[in-house]
Amino acid sequence: MNKSELKPAVVFEQFAKINQIPRPSKREEKMIAYLKEWGESHKLETKVDETGNVIIRKPATPGMENRKTVILQSHMDMVCDKLVDYDIDFDNDPIKTYIIDEEWLTAEGTTLGADDGIGCAIELALLESDDIAHGPIECVFTRDEETGLTGAEGMKAGFMTGDYLINLDSEDEGEMFVSCAGGRNTTATFNFKREEAPAGYFFLRAQLKGLVGGHSGDDINKQRANAIKLLSRFLYTTINRYDGVRLARFDSGKMHNAIPRDGQFVIAVPNAVKENVKADWNVFASDVEDEFHVTDTQMVWTMESTDPETVIEPAVARNIISALQAVDNGVYAICQDPALNGLVETSSNVASVVTSDAQVVVVSSQRSNVMSNLDNMCATIGACFKLAGAEVVHSDGYPAWKMRSESVLQKIVVESYVRLFGKQPIVRGIHAGLECGLFSERYPNLDMISFGPTLRFVHTPDERLHIPTVQMVWDHLVDVLKNIPTI
Repeated sequence: MNKSELKPAVVFEQFAKINQIPRPSKREEKMIAYLKEWGESHKLETKVDETGNVIIRKPATPGMENRKTVILQSHMDMVCDKLVDYDIDFDNDPIKTYIIDEEWLTAEGTTLGADDGIGCAIELALLESDDIAHGPIECVFTRDEETGLTGAEGMKAGFMTGDYLINLDSEDEGEMFVSCAGGRNTTATFNFKREEAPAGYFFLRAQLKGLVGGHSGDDINKQRANAIKLLSRFLYTTINRYDGVRLARFDSGKMHNAIPRDGQFVIAVPNAVKENVKADWNVFASDVEDEFHVTDTQMVWTMESTDPETVIEPAVARNIISALQAVDNGVYAICQDPALNGLVETSSNVASVVTSDAQVVVVSSQRSNVMSNLDNMCATIGACFKLAGAEVVHSDGYPAWKMRSESVLQKIVVESYVRLFGKQPIVRGIHAGLECGLFSERYPNLDMISFGPTLRFVHTPDERLHIPTVQMVWDHLVDVLKNIPTI
C-alpha cells in the first residue's frame, strides 16, 4: 500500500499535514497558529482562549439547523519519544511516517503522533468536507494533554456551548469509553553531596534498552517490564551483596505517563569484585529475560567500563536504591463495579529517574477511578519516599469521569455502530486520564463519550495506527452526526 492510497483520503491528508508541524507538549505554539490560520482561511468562527485551546465552529448543513450542537474534541500535543540513536529535533523537524504490514502506519525512529493527531485530523476533515449532513458542530483542540491536561484544566466554562461531546482520543476501535481514571503525579527529590570514590575502585556503566514500554494507564495491566524497577532491583541486590559499592548516577524514563523502556546507571565497585558484578549482571539479564519472555522479547543489556566520576554520598545512595526497590508499581486494585468489566481501578507507575550534580529526582504517576483510592495510592507512594529521606510533592492532578447511567449520546453511538457493522461495540471505562474528567466539572450537564481508531504502543517509538479502523471511525462518526436529536 502506498500512502497516497490511504482511506479516508480527507483524514489522512490532514494527518500528513499535522505531522509536518512540531507540537511537543507545552510547546504547541506552531500548532495553535496553524489551527487558527486554518479556521480563519476557511471562513469559520475560530477562537483561541487564554490557555491556548482552539475552537472552530461550523454551522449546520441545510435542513439540520434544529439539531443539538455536538462538540468534537481532541488534543493537539504529542508525546515526543525516540529511539536512543535516532536524530531529531522535535521542536523543528517533521515526523516521518511509513506503512508496515500493509495495514499499519508508523514513524521512523519516533512516536507517530497519532495520539491524538489522528483525532485532530478527523476534526479538520469534517470541517473541510461539504458533503456530510450535520447539525451545528464545535471542533475543540486542547493543548498539553499529555503532561497534565493543563489545556482542559485552563479552559473556562462557556468556551464550549454544545450539548454532546465526542472525545476522539481513544485507542481501540469498537470500544466506546464512558468513564476514565483520575490521576496525580508524585515527585520525590533526594538531595546529596558528591564525593570522590575511594582508591582502588572500578567504574561500570550498565544500560538496559529495548523494552516495550507503553502507556502508564491503559497498558499498566499488561505486565510489561519497567526499566527503572529492573535496574533498581539489580542495584539493590548488588549493594547488599558487596560492601562499598557506590552509585554515581541513575537515569531512566522520559515521560510521566509512559512505562520506562530504557535506562542506565553508573556505579563504582572495589576492584576485587568487578568481575563478580559483571557476572551477576549477565545472570540477572538472563533471569529477567525469562520472566518477561512473553511481553518483552527484545531486551538489550550492556555493562562496560567507564571513566571515573564523583559519587553520591553512600547513605543517600542506599536510600535512593532502597526506595526504588520498595516503591509500589503496577496494578493495585480492580474496579468492583461489574459494569466496568474488570477495569483496573488503581495503579502506580515509576516513570522517570533523573540525576544531576546534587539531586536525584524520581517522578511516579498514580491513577484511580475512585478519588479516595487515588489519595490513598499517592499517600502510599509518598510515604515510601519520605521514609527514605526524600522531599515529596504531589501534583494537583485531574478528576475521574464517572459513568453516566442515562446517556442519550451513548444510545445513539451504540445504535449507529450496530447498524453500520452488525455487532455490538464494547462500552467500558478506561484506566487512562481523559479530558472528559475535567470537562465534567466545568460542564456537569454535558453528555460525553470517547472513541477512536486502533493505536498500539502509544508513547513509544513503536507507536502505530491501524489504517482500516480510521475508515470505520470516520463512517461511524458521520452516521452519528446524522442522527443527533433535535433541540
